Amino acid sequence: MCHVIVTCRSMLWTLLSIVVAFAELIAFMSADWLIGKAKPSSSEDGDNRTGGTQEPYRPTLGIYWRCIRVSHMQLSRRDKLCGPYAESFSEIASGFWQATAIFLAMGIVILCTVALVSVFTMCVQSIMKKSIFNVCGLLQGIAGLFLILGLILYPAGWGCTKARNYCGDYASAYKLGDCSLGWAFYTAIGGTVLTFICAVFSAQAEIATSSDKVQEEIEEGKNLICLL
Repeated sequence: MCHVIVTCRSMLWTLLSIVVAFAELIAFMSADWLIGKAKPSSSEDGDNRTGGTQEPYRPTLGIYWRCIRVSHMQLSRRDKLCGPYAESFSEIASGFWQATAIFLAMGIVILCTVALVSVFTMCVQSIMKKSIFNVCGLLQGIAGLFLILGLILYPAGWGCTKARNYCGDYASAYKLGDCSLGWAFYTAIGGTVLTFICAVFSAQAEIATSSDKVQEEIEEGKNLICLL
């Protein structure tokens, strides 16, 4: 018989697992890893017609995504063009970024799998006498290691030709040059920290769902068990 067991700790772990998976996925797909050096807007169309001046803009570059301003769209509010600069894996700007993409993708796949499984832990707490919480916590720890490897390798690619076009000639491995880090990089770091917190907190979720109070509720014949 399926018993639906919901506790504060198990629900918090489930929510954190889902948030971490989405945060890492959004960061990975974003173009805001590097914010390039300021570039002046062209005045060949808009400035001459309006008499105004366009503020310099800063293009952004991700692992395989980028956002730039297209000159013929300067009069439009939607003057940014975002899309993948690499049509295939081999076209990613740096070998280090290719490794970063692999490690981050592996970590994100694991996190998304755990996030999906965590929803079902309200009904199923163990498989083959193994606690799902402990297994998921172990997987989250492994995913965190993949994410760390990806984030460590990412700055090593700052010296590639693509990054130097955005960050200037002084950019090199682990040196930003004229660029600055965007929100996606910080989100990936924050998600990695939360991944390890989730891995540790999974043990608390397992303890909460197997406590004496839960067992007492089960012995009383209740199918829906909600405990603070």
